[in-house]
Amino acid sequence: MGKILKKLASYYRPYMPLFLADMFFAIVGAGVTLVIPLMVRYITNEALALDVQQALGKIMSLGVVMLVLVAVECFCNYFITNFGHVMGAKIEYDMRAEIFAHYQRLSFSFFNNQKVGQLLSRITSDLFDISELLHHGPEDLVISLIKIVGSFVILINIDAKLTMIAFAFVPVMLVYAAYFNTRMKRAFKRNREKIADVNSQIEDNLSGIRVVKSFANEDMELKKFAEGNRGFLAAKKDSYYYMAGYHSGLNALTTLITIAVLIAGASMIAHGRADVADLVTFLLYINTFTEPVKKLINFTEQFQNGYTGYERFREMMEICPDIEDMAGAAELESVRGDISFEDVSFHYEENTETVLHHINLDVKAGDYVALVGSSGAGKSTLCNLVPRFYDVTEGAVKIDGKDVRGITQKSLRSQIGIVQQDVYLFVGTVFDNIRYGKPDATREEVIEAAKNANAHEFILALPDGYDTDIGQRGVKLSGGQKQRLSIARVFLKNPPILIFDEATSSLDNESEKVVQESLEKLSKDRTTIVIAHRLSTIRNAGKILVLTETGIEEEGTHRELLEKDGVYAKLYSLQFVNGAG
Repeated sequence: MGKILKKLASYYRPYMPLFLADMFFAIVGAGVTLVIPLMVRYITNEALALDVQQALGKIMSLGVVMLVLVAVECFCNYFITNFGHVMGAKIEYDMRAEIFAHYQRLSFSFFNNQKVGQLLSRITSDLFDISELLHHGPEDLVISLIKIVGSFVILINIDAKLTMIAFAFVPVMLVYAAYFNTRMKRAFKRNREKIADVNSQIEDNLSGIRVVKSFANEDMELKKFAEGNRGFLAAKKDSYYYMAGYHSGLNALTTLITIAVLIAGASMIAHGRADVADLVTFLLYINTFTEPVKKLINFTEQFQNGYTGYERFREMMEICPDIEDMAGAAELESVRGDISFEDVSFHYEENTETVLHHINLDVKAGDYVALVGSSGAGKSTLCNLVPRFYDVTEGAVKIDGKDVRGITQKSLRSQIGIVQQDVYLFVGTVFDNIRYGKPDATREEVIEAAKNANAHEFILALPDGYDTDIGQRGVKLSGGQKQRLSIARVFLKNPPILIFDEATSSLDNESEKVVQESLEKLSKDRTTIVIAHRLSTIRNAGKILVLTETGIEEEGTHRELLEKDGVYAKLYSLQFVNGAG
């Protein structure tokens, strides 16, 4: 725990002046709270013993001093509430930026095994709890310790016996708190896990709401959600069970302190061993003493939330990317576009079946190569190795003779344009989505890219043209329109190497024709690898590779492969002779 707390404390470093000011005003505010009851004792004990005129003068002057002290305390509370929260928000900002940047560095294999809702929970609710702890935690501890220690010192000087009676309850409170603390920590951790599951389920449902409605499965989704929601409720009930025992027990103990002191003090007054002024002062300090105990109660609850959130934060931050730039990685510049696979084998994770077996392939600069084969043969996997979304298990992938593992990821991927079957468009306008391919592009460059992608005309027909908001994931556009925007994005990027991953397989014949024209225009004079489902789109490919579970089964032109009457010819026959194409 010490190591984690030390790391957590390091987030104060950029805001140390603000942190120290927050602590200073917390100490001053706590000091004021201790001084006022002493002034009450002085008035009760000393001032009232003077004659009327002197007493009134003393009381008025002390009243003015107390008003000043109240104003000081008010300012201190304002500062720590306002600027202390700002400091917490800034730390939360830094941590959110840190974990988001970490998400950007993590590899495809990480996201393959994660739920978006759980990742979102780490960056929202967890960080809020951490920032609340970092803001309130230190000041609550400082205020509480000053008030408790200060009260003890003052009270023991007033009456040692009454002080011992009051503080005899403290060990009982500590044992009681320790018992419930460990159980609360486990309960709060389960809460975090359950709410992450619920968030993930909600995100999954809302992302797939069209599928839900198309199958009329709203009731089934409600049942699935109810199950996850019940799990969260059960975890909440568990945590509230311990929280209730914790709060109610400690509040009862603090009330018992007041009762015990009142009874003991009254008995001592009756026997002439104490006076009323001391008992009144004592009771005022008991209130000052019990208030920080309640603050410590809140702190322990806050600590459980914040510490659990930070454990989850660190758990995520300690995950290392599978794909990283090696020391001294080179920049990829002046790319010709030669791609070679040298005895490449690949499997996704340990103890999983090998997807690619000893692949050897040379693609020359400017070549148009098509990959075909049954689903699961490794076509997409082969293409994903070029931009280094995954690293080969054996062998090497090279561009212009350079192993991609020795090239920086940024420079490598900046030279490769990818058009996928499942187009992802971001929330925003048509213009924003095309310019994603080149963030500093001018409007003229964006329009030119759209024209090259056969997208200009349909864009102008939209309500606000290039400034039309396309909705979540481009929901307001057809499949062909979305695909042409993705092609325009790559036109704008203008890379020397292209990868088309079944870019037209989900389109109707009319849309496919328009998109295919755009793809052919884009691929001119560029090294192009095409994954094809519809064989009609690759008849003019310079080389067609037939991939099976054992590797590259056949290669050649469309005509050559038909003449071989092998795997490709059978695929072609299934699609065209039987009318499937």
